[in-house]
Amino acid sequence: MSTGTPPEGDWIRGITIKQPYAACVLTGAKTIENRPKAWSWRGWMLLHAGKSTDLPALRIPLISRTIRGRELVTGAVIGVARLTDCHQDPDGRPCTQWAKSGAWHLVLTDVQELPLPVPAGGQLGPWKPTPDLVAQVLQQLPHLRP
Repeated sequence: MSTGTPPEGDWIRGITIKQPYAACVLTGAKTIENRPKAWSWRGWMLLHAGKSTDLPALRIPLISRTIRGRELVTGAVIGVARLTDCHQDPDGRPCTQWAKSGAWHLVLTDVQELPLPVPAGGQLGPWKPTPDLVAQVLQQLPHLRP
């Protein structure tokens, strides 16, 4: 298959994450994303950095250490990850230091950063990327497949 032709089918979604949290996911340190509702989708996700940055979060030591030296790109797809699970902490103890109590935790694995961000819009909840956006991502990650 050529890198210009995306694989057919309904195999990938997008997730919009506000900075600096999106950068923390790219480092591999933040392996979960907190959401208010459970997600049934499992599979590849485009990691989209939202247009805004949570400025107070930049002062949180865990975050500032994790993103040190990284550019906080906004309004673009900056990587991909595989969503493998969605859970809440049944015993009330957070599954990771990134987990928020009471939130649903989207478990992200196989994180891959794009060499060049792809400008794009996003939205709340899992969203379906356009074929053109998927093609632009596959130009940079030609090995990515459903």
